[in-house]
Parts: sequence; structure tokens; C-alpha cells
Amino acid sequence: MSMTQQAGPAVTTPPAPGPREKDGRTTRRPLALRLLARPEVGVFLGAVAVLVFFLIAAPTLRQGSSMATVLYQSSTIGIMALPVALLMIGGEFDLSAGVAVITSALTASMLSFQLTVNVWTGVLVALLLSLAIGWFNGWMVVRTGLPSFLVTLGTFLILQGVNLAVTKLVTGNVATDDISDMDGFDQARKVFASSFDVGGVQVKITVVWWLVFAALATWVLLRTKYGNWIFAVGGNKESARAVGVPVTFTKITLFTTVGFGAWFIGMHNLFSFNTVQSGEGVGQELIYIAAAVIGGCLLTGGAGSAIGPVFGAFMFGMVNQGIVFAGWNPDWFKAFLGVMLLGAVLINLWVQRTATRR
Repeated sequence: MSMTQQAGPAVTTPPAPGPREKDGRTTRRPLALRLLARPEVGVFLGAVAVLVFFLIAAPTLRQGSSMATVLYQSSTIGIMALPVALLMIGGEFDLSAGVAVITSALTASMLSFQLTVNVWTGVLVALLLSLAIGWFNGWMVVRTGLPSFLVTLGTFLILQGVNLAVTKLVTGNVATDDISDMDGFDQARKVFASSFDVGGVQVKITVVWWLVFAALATWVLLRTKYGNWIFAVGGNKESARAVGVPVTFTKITLFTTVGFGAWFIGMHNLFSFNTVQSGEGVGQELIYIAAAVIGGCLLTGGAGSAIGPVFGAFMFGMVNQGIVFAGWNPDWFKAFLGVMLLGAVLINLWVQRTATRR
């Protein structure tokens, strides 16, 4: 009797589980590196370092009134640095921002005084003019395709000449007349240049406006479709246009936002000092741009935040006032700014490479 044996399927034993291999694409980077990839983290650490340094070097800064002065100085830079930063994220920048501040203040002052009208009339006309200047810059950039550097440099020279020439023609002087006794001045001063008491320390209203504008800019960038448009046109405007982003509208409105910031700071200057010097404002545009760059905004566009320029402006205010309170030669201020700017550019370069490293 023969017996047959049927062959069954081979049974294979699965290998014992072991550690899974990881490549560069699946490796999760340490938390510290992921935090440093955020554009505002580096400038925050830098601001803390500058604060600690000057608190040690200038003990007077530890007083509440001294810190209020630092915050005020920072706020006048920071309010303008915010729209400048948004514009830089959108891939452009504005060299006329500094003199546009003075143009706004001169317009409101001279129109109110010469026509003997309520100062609010001058304020509103100055707002319209500032928005028109911003719109013109944006329209020229998108219609001609010229670099914003050239367009706004031309606007800078035009406004600088007009500020001096028109002021001398109208007032016979390089400064406007005092408007402190005109109708509406006290109400306007409360909005743009008042102070309030916090624990016995006088704090300028611009500090509050600075924080409000920073919160609004952050919300726009992170929570709205318009914020996505800003990053898109700054990264690659042709690709953004191909997916339906309104590039022309976005860029023009960004320039117009800079005009709004120039108007606001211009009104603050006017209602703080009652008069305006027509030759001021030159060089301030570089301060605004530098504060945005220190805050993590790339000159190439497409990257940055609204919080970073807040800390960048704070660093400017701290250095500016810290040198004074430390009793040092104020000429060192520019040297400190140069060091901070170069340091920020190098840090931003390192962060960019770290963020894209696999």
C-alpha cells in the first residue's frame, strides 16, 4: 500500500520587529531648531540680550519712566515698520516712507492754518494725500515693472523737494506755523499724541496704537486670505498669478498701507510739537526697513512676520535711549545699528538654511 503526501504552502516566519530606518525626509528635527526657524524667535532673543545689556550698563533704565521713554521711541519706529514689513514680505520696499511722514504732517498743518479751518479737515486731507502717494508708488511698480527701489527713490526725491519748496512758498520759512490754538487741535492731540498714567508713569498713546496695529497685522497675515496673497506675491508673483492671486491689487494695497502708516506718524509728529520742520524725515526710511529686516523679513520677499518687526523696533528704541542713559557718545548709535543689521542678516541666512535643510 502506497502512501501519498500532499505538499502544502510554505509557511514563513516574519522577521522580528526592529528599529525602523529613518531618512532625512522623515527625521523630525529638534524642537530648538524648529523654534529658531520662526522668523521672530531670533530677534526676540536678540531684543532680550540688548535689554539685559543696557539694564546692566545703564542702571537709569531700570526706572519706569525710562522704560516708558524707550517704549515711546520704539513705537514711533514700530508703527511705520509694520506696513513696511508687510510690503517687504510682498516682495517690495518703499524708500519714500520717511519723507512721506513729513509730507503728511506739512499738508495737515499748512492747510488748516492757511485756510483757518478745523484741524480735522487738514487731517483728513492729509490722509487722502498719503493714501494717494502710496497708491501711486504701487501703481507705478505694477504697471511699469520697474524695481520698487527706483520708483520709490524717485518719489523720495520729489517729496523731499516739494516739502521744502512749498513750505517756504506758503509760510516764508522752513517750518509751519503753530496750530495749537486752532479748533479741533485738543481732540486730535488726544487721538495721536496724548499720554496716560500707569502706576505713576506717563505712557504715550502711540505705544497702545503700536500694539493694536501689530495684533491687526498678525491677524491679517495668519488668518486671512489677503495674508496668503502677501506671502504668495512675495515668493513668486508669476506663480501666484497663475493660481488666481490678484497680484496687482495686493501690491498696490500694500504700498497704500505704507501711506496710511506715514499719515499716522505724521499726525503724531504734528500734534506732539504743534509745528513741523520741512526738511525732516530723510534717512528714516532706512530705519524702518532695518527694523523689518532685523525682525526677520527677507529683502527677497515671501518670508517674515508682523511680530518680528515689533521686537526689531524695540531694539532700535532700546539702543537709542540706552546709549543716552549710559552717558555714552550718541555717535555710537549708528555703529550699534550697523552691527545689529549685519547680525540680523547673518542670523536670517542661517535660519533660512536650517529651515530648508533635509
